[in-house]
Amino acid sequence: MATQSRRGGSGQPDRRSGSKAESSILTKITSSSIVSRGKQAASDAAFVSKKLLRSTGKAAWIAGTTFLILVVPLIIEMDREQQFNELELQQASLLGAPPSTPALK
Repeated sequence: MATQSRRGGSGQPDRRSGSKAESSILTKITSSSIVSRGKQAASDAAFVSKKLLRSTGKAAWIAGTTFLILVVPLIIEMDREQQFNELELQQASLLGAPPSTPALK
């Protein structure tokens, strides 16, 4: 009786015969054409998304640097001109000149 309790007793099923059947089922499943097509589709999707992410990053870099080089100086210059026009109007009102509307250029 003592030797049977150490080995797990007679109530437990033998697992060695079931593991061969399970491994052969897993082998059949992993080697099936559906699984291989799924793996190929996942690989293709990963490749396309990686390329898309890389090209999107390049496009964002180009757009960002173009904005900094061309648009930001334009915005700064327009702001300076607006401040200059406001200063002229303020000085004209202090000197007593009649308020005039700025001419459109």
